[in-house]
Amino acid sequence: MRSEMIRLYKGVHTWTGILTGMALFIAFYAGALTVFKAPLNGWAEPPAVRSPLALDEAGRLVEQVVAMGVTDFTLHLQQNPQRPWPLTWQPRGESEQRYARFDEAGLLETGREQPTAVGELVDLLHQTAGLVPGDLEIGITLMGVVSLFYGLALISGVVVLLPTLVKDFFAVRPGRNRKRFWLDSHNVLGIVSLPFHLVIMLSALVFAFHDPIYDLQDRLVYGGNLQQHWDAGGPLAGLERGPEPASMLSPQQLLTHARQAAPHFEPHTLTYLHAGKRGASVIVRGLDERYPQRTVEGGLLVLVAGTGATLNDSYVPGQGPVWDSLISLFFALHFASFGGYWVDWGYFLLGLTGAALFYTGNLLWIETRRRRARQAGQQPEQTRASRILGALSVGVCLGCVTGISLSLASAKWLHGWGLPSQNWHITAYYLVFLACVGWALWRGAARAAVDLLGLAALATLLIPLASLLAWFWPDCPWWVHRDWTSLAVDLVALLGAGLLAWLARFTVRRLHAAAPDGIWTLTAIGSDKRVEDAR
Repeated sequence: MRSEMIRLYKGVHTWTGILTGMALFIAFYAGALTVFKAPLNGWAEPPAVRSPLALDEAGRLVEQVVAMGVTDFTLHLQQNPQRPWPLTWQPRGESEQRYARFDEAGLLETGREQPTAVGELVDLLHQTAGLVPGDLEIGITLMGVVSLFYGLALISGVVVLLPTLVKDFFAVRPGRNRKRFWLDSHNVLGIVSLPFHLVIMLSALVFAFHDPIYDLQDRLVYGGNLQQHWDAGGPLAGLERGPEPASMLSPQQLLTHARQAAPHFEPHTLTYLHAGKRGASVIVRGLDERYPQRTVEGGLLVLVAGTGATLNDSYVPGQGPVWDSLISLFFALHFASFGGYWVDWGYFLLGLTGAALFYTGNLLWIETRRRRARQAGQQPEQTRASRILGALSVGVCLGCVTGISLSLASAKWLHGWGLPSQNWHITAYYLVFLACVGWALWRGAARAAVDLLGLAALATLLIPLASLLAWFWPDCPWWVHRDWTSLAVDLVALLGAGLLAWLARFTVRRLHAAAPDGIWTLTAIGSDKRVEDAR
């Protein structure tokens, strides 16, 4: 390939990476945690007394809830620490979730609970990178633009690496040549995880721009009738709803019809719509491990509540048309909704390595443009762009890590002090994130890296510390979940805190040994100004 073409693609790769690197770091780091969104929510929420419900009692519970005037609710067939209530619903306009169960005397008991926002925080950051707080749609659209540049960076990076792919593949050469080490690490991370990044990039584009595409189709093709077209072929097509009371089959009978329609489908929830009235339907959600699942909750089967007739089975894994199966595969590859725990942990690690890929890309840009000393005792002035990008890379990346850790750790502490936590998690994240960015810009990349790595380690350590205190001090206002899922959250956080602390110590040693003519040093800053007071 001609050298001019290589230089062109290298320029495209560099600048698209710089424009999107920090936003993609946040999206990938948060995305790695989103794989375990349910365990994070379960860890952060106070323990609830589980009320095992026999299937033959579920019908009576449904009847009593319908008699209360509730028409849309979910019956949970499989209870766990993340779903301790047998029946839940979300009233419109309310943030609290309602639940219903039978008490020890067999009487109906209802209550409210404030769901945690921890899982929603990491999901929000994964979708929007926090670019537009409070506006999900604009944030997702902006991340779609970021994904376009992300795709250009992937393609141009592969083109640049092709001439030396065989020679440099898996070649990581540590040593005094800092740029060579970061380049080798960046190339290995990029090539090994390239299929993963292509899937994430393409699916992110679809998620970001499907609404504008549908709006354009609605105007140009369907003449404003696209919604009616969807409704005609949707899962509730053919149902005529009305206010008249109507009988429904029991949950046992509905599950019997579901097994007849999809023998290998394993239901875990029944979601009732318009229950107790004419046109009521039930969405049976469940899993079929033989096929990729559209979401982490699996597929769904829609039944008529009064007769058990199948209304729509196109979303049952393996039973829809080929096009729906391809879409389900696409969704599964993005959400890791296949393969069980091994795939979950694989995506978790791929998300973290993806974040590292974007961080090393910024370091490469800085090292490439570093002005080196021309002769002994003369330290050149580094460009303002290099100093600002170095500080932002440290502040944004470590600010994201610290903000998420502190927000998660605060769940138990806030509940113990009786403080509302619904909006605290997002507020705490942005306060910590912005403070870290400001600190990095003030202190400079080198010194801020040490400070913020230590802060991130401390914030992450607070997660298992809250559980540890509750374990050894039963009278404290916090709690500990005695199950393996929540224990795994504590153990991973403990490992993460240890890794961050080790990185802080390693960084101190490397910065003291760094060449004094760059921004990654504790012995010089700017031109020849000494910072002996930094030691």
